[in-house]
Amino acid sequence: MPADADRLRRTPLQEIFWTRTSLLLTVLVVVAGLSLWISSMMDPGAGKTLLTSLGTGTLISAVVGFGQTLITAAASQRALVTPVIEESRRALEALSAEYRSLNREFFPTHVFEATADPDPLFNRVMTEDLDVARHYFFRGFSGRHAAARLLLSRTERELRVVIADPRDEGAISGRARYLLRSEEAGMDYETIQTRLNDEISIGLVGLFLARSRCSLVDITVVADPPLDRLEVFDESVWVTLYSDIRGATTLYPRTLRFSEGSFLYNKERSEFLRVSQSRSGRHFRISTTTTRADFLALYEKITGAPLSEENFLELEGKFHSFRKEFTTLAELNP
Repeated sequence: MPADADRLRRTPLQEIFWTRTSLLLTVLVVVAGLSLWISSMMDPGAGKTLLTSLGTGTLISAVVGFGQTLITAAASQRALVTPVIEESRRALEALSAEYRSLNREFFPTHVFEATADPDPLFNRVMTEDLDVARHYFFRGFSGRHAAARLLLSRTERELRVVIADPRDEGAISGRARYLLRSEEAGMDYETIQTRLNDEISIGLVGLFLARSRCSLVDITVVADPPLDRLEVFDESVWVTLYSDIRGATTLYPRTLRFSEGSFLYNKERSEFLRVSQSRSGRHFRISTTTTRADFLALYEKITGAPLSEENFLELEGKFHSFRKEFTTLAELNP
C-alpha cells in the first residue's frame, strides 16, 4: 500500500474503502442493481417477483452493512487509533521535554568562536548578563576586563575575583606560553612576562577604582590559576577557552555561555566559591571606604613590591587608556 494511502485514511468513511468490506458492499450493490434492472424489463409473474425481492433484499443488506461498517469503523477509530495517537503525542512531548532539559543541562546557549578582535555581540550579551546580576565572579589572569566592565555599569554588586599571584613566576608562565603562540615572530618570553606582570598591576589598580560600583571587592590570588577564564553571573556562566589549541593563534579565544541551572553553571560556581573561600589561599578585600593609602599598603601585600604615589598615577593612567581602548573596540560606549 502506498504511503499516500495512510494519509487518506483519516475518517471512518475513508477507512471503509481501504478494507475488504468495500468489495463485499460493491458486490451487493451490483447484484441489487442488476436484479432490479432485469425485473423491471420482465412481465409480471413469479420470476419478476423473485428478482425484485432479491434486488430489494440485497440493496437493504448493502445499506445495513454499510451502516454497520461505518459504526464499527468509528468505534475502532475511538478504541484503537485515537489512544495510540494520544499516547504517541504524549511520548513525543515527554521526549522533547527531555531533550530540552538535556540542552539546558549540558549544551551552551551561545558559542563565540575565536577572533583576532573583540566581538561586539559577545561583549553586548555579557554586558546584558552583568546588568541584571547582583554577584559577579571573575577568575582570570589580571582582572582588567572585569574592572572595565564594572566602571560602565551604574548598579552596585558584589565582586569576587581570582587572579594570578604576582609573587609566583609559575602563575604567569601558562599565559605567557599561550601569548607566545599568538604573537608575531621575534617576541621573546621575558618581554611577554614583563608585560603580564604589568597587566596584573594595572588590574589591581582597576579593581580599586571600580570599588565605587561594588558593595565588596574580594580578591584571591593563586599560584596555579587555570588557563581558562571564568565569569559567573546570576543567570549565566562564561568560559573563555585559552586551553583550546584550535584558537591558540588568536588573541580572543573561543568562549561558551551556559545558562543558570546547567551542569557547567553549578559546577563552575561551586568550584569558584571553593577556591575563593579556601583557607589556603591569600585573600584581600577592597570596599568603598578603602582609601588610596590603604590600597598602596594592600598592593604591597599582594605583589611584594611597594607602590609609590607616582607609580600609582602611572598605573591609573594605563588602566584608563586600556578601558577606553577596550570600550571602543568592544563597542560598549555608554
